[in-house]
Amino acid sequence: MTEVLDCVVVGAGVVGLAVARALALQGREVLVLERGDAIGQGASSRNSEIIHAGIYYPPGSLKARTCVRGRALLYAYCAAHGVAHRRLGKLIVAADAGEQPQLERYLESGRANGVDDLVLLDRAEVRRREPQLSCTAALLSPSTGIIDSHAYLLALQADLEAHGGRVLLRNPVRGGRVGGARPQIEVGEDQTVCVRCRTLVNCAGLDAQRLCASLAGFPAAAVPACHYARGRYYSLTGRAPFSTLVYPLATTAGLGVHATLDLAGQLRFGPDVEWIDRVDYRFEDTRRAEFAAAIRRYYPGLDAARLQPGYTGIRPKLVGPGEPAADFRIQTRTEHGIEGLVNLFGIESPGLTASLALAEEVCRQRF
Repeated sequence: MTEVLDCVVVGAGVVGLAVARALALQGREVLVLERGDAIGQGASSRNSEIIHAGIYYPPGSLKARTCVRGRALLYAYCAAHGVAHRRLGKLIVAADAGEQPQLERYLESGRANGVDDLVLLDRAEVRRREPQLSCTAALLSPSTGIIDSHAYLLALQADLEAHGGRVLLRNPVRGGRVGGARPQIEVGEDQTVCVRCRTLVNCAGLDAQRLCASLAGFPAAAVPACHYARGRYYSLTGRAPFSTLVYPLATTAGLGVHATLDLAGQLRFGPDVEWIDRVDYRFEDTRRAEFAAAIRRYYPGLDAARLQPGYTGIRPKLVGPGEPAADFRIQTRTEHGIEGLVNLFGIESPGLTASLALAEEVCRQRF
């Protein structure tokens, strides 16, 4: 059996649902295909739930533009749809005087990206705000916040369905063919259905490259490398020592072992990044001592016995260990030569923050 549809989005994470919603708002007939048995089971539910300001990314990059634009859109969306969120603010800390020049660089890049509320604080000002935080200086980002990512996912799905879109769970894409009049994919678990569509949007996250490789007619050279960076998160039992999000200075692998709060006030530390060769969410409690040492650089009062294994998350990175961070990538026919196909690659942090802005970017493409 062959079905012909207008628009198919693969992946029901925050970006996939945001893209599907935006297309539905344009009047498109939209079907979202998700291989899992619930929405948002991948990276969308295994992260710090942070609404980022847009400080770290190179000015003019897609990450910078969609993070700053997406932050404004996301706060407005949460307020309009009753999605729980809170502007807690974030302190990026310099553990010693040698790290302070990096704060100045972040201040400059943040302002270049349009983040206009950043403030440099000295040690005394930081101690007044967070008595248990140890640092020589910090950069305050008042517009950083937290969100209930599950409630956000549900709101996006409800919006999509209110505008005629559908989400089909337990419907993996097995393969397909592109390059003809319409993209064609094989969908299903036990029984496979052939689906043709005018537009196919690949928002498969960790599986985005695998999906492209399974499409006959897609040029192999246009499939970028994918590297998996797994992060471990520990929860801190008892009362949280901070009321603000705390980030050490960034490393090549990510943003270091940072301290974040959820909407219930639970403090968690992470991620402790390791590179893996396949999607594997196992939590191996083997680096607790190193984890605790990294935390004590800014929180010397840590009692390591209060650290409890939390969860793991995996980021789909376009570059490997030791390489400079890569930008988000929206790949269209101008790059791969295929009509009706859009691929989103390397959508890691700040993907949740940028989701509504990424949806705008996709909708601006010529399919």
